[in-house]
Amino acid sequence: MNHLKQLVGLPLVLVAILTFFSVMTSHFATAGNINAMLHAMAPLVIMSCGMALVVFSGKLDISIGSIAFLSATLAVLLINDHAVPPILAFLASLVAGIVLGALNGFIVVVLGVNALIATLGTMIALRGIALSLTGAVLIPLPTQVARLGNLTIGPLFADIVVLVLVVIAAHIVHRHTVFGRRLNAIGNGEDAARRIGLPVDRTVFASFVLSGFLAALGGIVALLQVGAISAYLGRGMEFTAVAVVVVGGISLFGGRGAILPGILLGAFIFEAIANGLNQMSANPYAYQLITGLIIFLAMYVDAMQHRRKAAVRTRR
Repeated sequence: MNHLKQLVGLPLVLVAILTFFSVMTSHFATAGNINAMLHAMAPLVIMSCGMALVVFSGKLDISIGSIAFLSATLAVLLINDHAVPPILAFLASLVAGIVLGALNGFIVVVLGVNALIATLGTMIALRGIALSLTGAVLIPLPTQVARLGNLTIGPLFADIVVLVLVVIAAHIVHRHTVFGRRLNAIGNGEDAARRIGLPVDRTVFASFVLSGFLAALGGIVALLQVGAISAYLGRGMEFTAVAVVVVGGISLFGGRGAILPGILLGAFIFEAIANGLNQMSANPYAYQLITGLIIFLAMYVDAMQHRRKAAVRTRR
């Protein structure tokens, strides 16, 4: 019931934001601007889907921005320095994301390190590796490859189509597969899940692998949008993804929430605020203040719901 109320409340918040900026600016509500916002938020949505799969199990993966950066760096270096065809370079980038996600899974599941601490360590280490490979300088893609970032399918940017496909696939995995049901069960009580014989370690490991894969895919999309690799690619994306997950109604305590429409609504709320404030020429720090307040409120609601749920369990 609480989750249902949150899903009902999210569209109302979004409608209020859209109405406000539509009144205050002249171009916010245009089809072109909406298309541009969806285009801009594509990498974030893709990476947030991977984050959500980990969060459902009660864990966190704050290394996704660094995985995106390192995977995209690998693709750029293969294309520029080794003349590898772009398709093969991007496939190698995705494989790298899978391997790095598996590394996180190994540290958390096999070595037993707390997920937050483990992924904090890999976040720092992987970004350091990528910075050393690039020399922390801007490395552009060849022009013909960079053009893929503005590729359109009909009136939509191609990465919007990728966004939609990823969200639908992640939603199906979570809601309609045994794997997704196991994630929820683990998030609602890992010890209980072990007692009833669920493969907890294998499931958690797989969630980190999927998170790494989607982080790499988001990194490729971000790379193509910019047309170059830079030290800023993916930086802070992990925390923005956590914010999207929380605002989208997915509990950080695990076992509760939905990717669709939660992730889409959460990401669009943040993008709409950034876009609207930019059109209003607002103070650049206003975005940080407003989004910080939204995140705080969402986490407060999540904490209250978790306490209420724990109290009900105790009474039973």
